[in-house]
Amino acid sequence: MKHLSRFAFADRKGMTLLILTSLLIGASVIGQSYYFVAIVDRIFLGQQSLQDVLPLFAGLFLVLAGRTLFTWLNGKTGIRLASRAKEHYRHRLIEKMSRQSISTSVTGRSGQKVSVLMDSVDELDGYFSRYIPQMIQTLIIPVMILAVVFSAHLYSGLIMVITAPFIPMFMAIIGVMTKKKSEDQMEKLSAFSGQFLDTLQGLVTLKLFNRSHRQQEEIESSSLGFKTATMEVLKVAFVSSLMLEFISMLSIGLIALEIAIRLVVYESVSFFTAFFILILAPEFYLTLKEFGSAFHTGRGASGASKQLEETLNEEDHSLVWGDQGLTYEQPPALSLRAVQFQYEEGFALDPVSVDIPAGSHLAVVGKSGSGKTTLLNIFSGLLAPSSGDVDVNGRPLYSYKETDWFNGVSYISQHPYLFSGTIAENMAIGVPGASREETARAAEKAGLFQLLETLEDGLDTSIGEGGRGLSGGEKQRIALARAFLKKPSVILFDEPTTGLDVKTETVLQRSIQELSEAATMITVAHRLHTIQAADQILVLDEGRAVGTGTHEQLKAELPLYRQMVTMQKGGEEA
Repeated sequence: MKHLSRFAFADRKGMTLLILTSLLIGASVIGQSYYFVAIVDRIFLGQQSLQDVLPLFAGLFLVLAGRTLFTWLNGKTGIRLASRAKEHYRHRLIEKMSRQSISTSVTGRSGQKVSVLMDSVDELDGYFSRYIPQMIQTLIIPVMILAVVFSAHLYSGLIMVITAPFIPMFMAIIGVMTKKKSEDQMEKLSAFSGQFLDTLQGLVTLKLFNRSHRQQEEIESSSLGFKTATMEVLKVAFVSSLMLEFISMLSIGLIALEIAIRLVVYESVSFFTAFFILILAPEFYLTLKEFGSAFHTGRGASGASKQLEETLNEEDHSLVWGDQGLTYEQPPALSLRAVQFQYEEGFALDPVSVDIPAGSHLAVVGKSGSGKTTLLNIFSGLLAPSSGDVDVNGRPLYSYKETDWFNGVSYISQHPYLFSGTIAENMAIGVPGASREETARAAEKAGLFQLLETLEDGLDTSIGEGGRGLSGGEKQRIALARAFLKKPSVILFDEPTTGLDVKTETVLQRSIQELSEAATMITVAHRLHTIQAADQILVLDEGRAVGTGTHEQLKAELPLYRQMVTMQKGGEEA
């Protein structure tokens, strides 16, 4: 939790305000006690009239109003500190996640990442809004009260000094007990949240395979585990609250007994002093008790703090780009120089070398799991090769500015992602300043015209997250419209026509052909008849490049390719 403390105390303005308000609260507490005792002393012992003590009532009112104001200001400062802290950590998490390469981003469950981003960060609120402000108050207010009590009555001050350490000692014991329980609770919450979100995302598949009941049992089990961990933490919290009350009551009782003996038996202390000390003693222990409660809240953030620290300190596999400018006066020439890639576990792509002249079309084919999509991700710049180089116009890809490269690239996958919003907003995601006319032309070129005619709001029709309400072909057309609007110089296709009907495939193929006229194009092909006219076809087999050439050359020279063509023809005829 050291990084939380460093962040809190780095906010000098906030810390100054917390210290100032704590001093003012301490002064208000002492002033409130003084005015209250003075009023009682003068009315009941001094036999003064109500009119005589009106100035004291006015002072008491002002002190109470001041204490309320300063307490509110202290709490508001803590809330602002918590808000800035949560914004800071969420920004760091999002920035880290956005920098991660594809290989890193797919290793963890999305539910766990959302849980860390939302639940773990929210759990820090109590640390900054309650623990830090109360800690500062505890360092200031009891010391101020002790100074006043010592000046009024030495022995009462000594009792406070002797009994006060029992509270922080007990809190330290509770902290040790709750640390592991709090971390277990956050781990259970993260696991439960992650499993629940992942299950929701795959609910259709689970239903189709009749596995939803078992998943329901697993979620129930995870939920019960989180409940048990939470109850363990709460049990410790309740026990600690009881013990703090017991210690405080016993300490106040000792002070009251000592004061009563000296006031009644020895008559060595005045009523004013005795009553003043008895009023201040509960305030002294109240501040310590409130710190005990805030301490528990702060320790409760230890699990969240640990998760955040582990996430932020994970090895960063982000891509490092250069500062070389890249212009697209004409489509760029691309090439791979002995490019290799190795996932942490499993698949490895052996050295691949290929040259793609400017404006040409390379198709990549192979059986499932041969490395086609991995190679496409390397071409796109989303995945850095383990060794070898990706060159653009004769220079390493990563020597260019990242924004310059992606400004000229469009990547259309089998499952393009659509965001919640209108069709026009989804089309213009890569060109925010696109005009209405440009958006409409791009939609027409992508074959969306007939669909838009059937929609009452046309381009302004709202679609759900992930493209809910649209068919697979309609999603692909919107993805193509994005490309027409962006006018890319490099187009990457992960065979977007797979699984579509013949009519939709024909429309999309026509659009793809138009797009490729002014771009260097790389296509991952599953249907071989769609890439017969490609300038080059690269054949992959289990991560190895086994052949490169035109369709006719590979049919004549490469048995694997010939076998793939024959099998697909047989399937189409059947």
